[in-house]
Amino acid sequence: MSKTYHFIGIKGSGMSALALMLHQMGHKVQGSDVEKYYFTQRGLEQAGIPILPFDEKNITEDVELIAGNAFREDNNVEIAYAIKNGYKFKRYHEFLGHFMNQFTSFGVAGAHGKTSTTGLLSHAMKNITDTSYVIGDGTGRGSANAQYFVFEADEYERHFMPYHPAYSIITNIDFDHPDYFTSIDDVFSAFDDYAKQVQKGLFVYGEDSNLRKITSNAPIYYYGFEENDDFMATEIVRTTTGSNFNVKHDGQIIGKFHVPAYGRHNILNATAVIANLYVAGFDMALVAEHLKTFSGVKRRFTEKVISDTVIIDDFAHHPTEIIATLDAARQKYPSKEIVAIFQPHTFTRTIALLDDFAEALNEADAVYLAQIYGSAREVDHGDVKVEDLAAKINKPAKVVTVENVSPLLDHDNAVYVFMGAGDIQLYERSFEELLASLQNHM
Repeated sequence: MSKTYHFIGIKGSGMSALALMLHQMGHKVQGSDVEKYYFTQRGLEQAGIPILPFDEKNITEDVELIAGNAFREDNNVEIAYAIKNGYKFKRYHEFLGHFMNQFTSFGVAGAHGKTSTTGLLSHAMKNITDTSYVIGDGTGRGSANAQYFVFEADEYERHFMPYHPAYSIITNIDFDHPDYFTSIDDVFSAFDDYAKQVQKGLFVYGEDSNLRKITSNAPIYYYGFEENDDFMATEIVRTTTGSNFNVKHDGQIIGKFHVPAYGRHNILNATAVIANLYVAGFDMALVAEHLKTFSGVKRRFTEKVISDTVIIDDFAHHPTEIIATLDAARQKYPSKEIVAIFQPHTFTRTIALLDDFAEALNEADAVYLAQIYGSAREVDHGDVKVEDLAAKINKPAKVVTVENVSPLLDHDNAVYVFMGAGDIQLYERSFEELLASLQNHM
């Protein structure tokens, strides 16, 4: 009799994606987590996967344990019980590293753009051939007969070290996670170690000076906008319905492409996907056909309209990502005022990148800031306040609270871009309720 997979912390975005995938492959799956509602829950509930409260009774002989990285002996009863009683468990990335060996695997790594690129790659591949995947926005798909597997490779705490994929894209190298990495050199060394584990082909962004230094035993292909790239996006036309471009390789145009996405970064992500699929032997006409229908991933430039007001929700929590998101908003809404509502995520990142955040937010026409969202991994020593960031921004910048977002109403023809990795969605919800209540009183 096969064991049931039990996920400790099943609502985590990678964990829920993996749980869904195993469930769809025909395995028995259950998990435990906190009571608080999390956006990944819906998919698990629709699949009928049981979500239990944390309890040591969940740990029995007939479950195989997969544990979320945030959970340890000192903060979780199940892990503590498992360790005390000699039950073995694998961390998410350890399980994934072992699991992917049965497929031809395609990894996506990089400081920014991992989730969008993994989403685009898995969308194209699943429409061409049977493909399983896990995406960092909490979505996963499993097929018992798939020969291909697409996954996101996270550099935080070097979690991607158990992975030895056939192919991998690396979108960029940037200094982030200052609670773990000591410097850009430390980040580079992690990516360089990962690159050496790729087996058949590595696809890296050619205009990234760090990625130009990376070494691998697999062939390295550079993609980007320059003549010295192996795969070059050219004849780019950016419109309010998306981006059109050709891709050139060895002096030949290998295809004309359209992605219904905005911003320079999404053209690069698509070029990486095209390069990888070209080298892996996929038909470019089919790739072009399916890139056209990609609808995006959760919390990456997700739009809604509330009483004629456009609201965009994005996970951007690093200066590079903020610039990319605001660039995308300008492409789609060239005649509107771009209003940024940003919540810094972690005190360590806010301190390390304070000037860069200010510079990135200056790309908006007006800025509103939410209180810093501290991580469970850190303590607020009072070294930085959101007001410190507001003071450095040249554009009009105000601090708002979740209880009072009414200053946002001071704009007429505006698009509101909510960005952050904490609970910025609570601010967004307050604003939506405010808009709805005004509509009802008109």
